[in-house]
Amino acid sequence: MVLPLGETSDNCEHSHTYGVGCHGLVNRLSLDCGARSRSSAGLRIIGGPRVVDDYLKSLGVSGFHLEDGEQGLHHDIAAQYRNWFEPAGAVQLLRRINDNSPLTPEHTQLLLGWMKDSPSGLHRIKGNLPAGTIVMDKTGTSGTGNGLTYAANDIGLITLPNGQRLAIAIFVTDSTADEGTRNEVIARIAKAAYDGSIQAKR
Repeated sequence: MVLPLGETSDNCEHSHTYGVGCHGLVNRLSLDCGARSRSSAGLRIIGGPRVVDDYLKSLGVSGFHLEDGEQGLHHDIAAQYRNWFEPAGAVQLLRRINDNSPLTPEHTQLLLGWMKDSPSGLHRIKGNLPAGTIVMDKTGTSGTGNGLTYAANDIGLITLPNGQRLAIAIFVTDSTADEGTRNEVIARIAKAAYDGSIQAKR
């Protein structure tokens, strides 16, 4: 998770690449490309799924459980149902990062910058929002088997016109709809939440 406050990455040979620690470098690669192989590399570097699971629990984030890495998911489709993140828990994590980040200020800004500049998800949370709206998000997409797409997700922080940020998590699970329809569902939900937030603050 980049570098938590007070932690260093002395165990990483290239720990100062991009001016962040080893965890941060791998996180950037994952955010930029969404590559499963890089996610697997990240998990190996930081010590495996249990380390991530314990870390999020230590932050007080609920509704999260990570048991298997990407390699395990590819060998056993059922394994993905042993990993879960409830939308309320994802929003809780986003709010923690935004309001009281466990990371250093520098690394918090790096993480949010990577999320903002991520090329993925243009048709999900960002899809129906007004042009120029700043969104810091991270998508997640599973494979499809027998016409069933197990997960199409997007979580993020939407910047409202008054400068405040709306934390949102939208998970579409076990869907038989095509990619365009899944993305449009996410985009419509995000736009409804955005509009509702603006009206509530008037």
